[in-house]
Amino acid sequence: MGSVAFPINDLTGYFSGEWQLAREIVDVDGAAMGAASGRASFTPEDGVLVYRESGELQLGAHRGPFVRTLHYRPAGGSRAAVHFDHGGFFHDVDLATGEWTADHPCAADWYRGAYRVLDDRRWEQEWVVTGPAKDHVITSRFTRADP
Repeated sequence: MGSVAFPINDLTGYFSGEWQLAREIVDVDGAAMGAASGRASFTPEDGVLVYRESGELQLGAHRGPFVRTLHYRPAGGSRAAVHFDHGGFFHDVDLATGEWTADHPCAADWYRGAYRVLDDRRWEQEWVVTGPAKDHVITSRFTRADP
């Protein structure tokens, strides 16, 4: 994540639609642990921007499908509160500068996330996960899917 960020003043407008997703998972030393590829979408539903991702995950010897749903609850302009699909709070996000750092405790582990918007068609998200159960980095790259 080393380029200049792209400011967003309409989070719903920017994220809405279909994205290609490429994800890599590495350990703290940078050794590959896994990868995933698939599609992601943001769909406005009843005032919530519903994020859905699906594709194929390879993690060690495991290979199989994955799915995830999050709810981005817009909070005006560049801001939203992100919740898990079961309703629990995940983190806030504000992309007014095109970048955002978020923290999320999960049991005894700690998630430190970073968003970076690269341009009108590309953004990245990186989660550094530390704790007794996990110690890795998850980098997701999103590219706007052509209609």
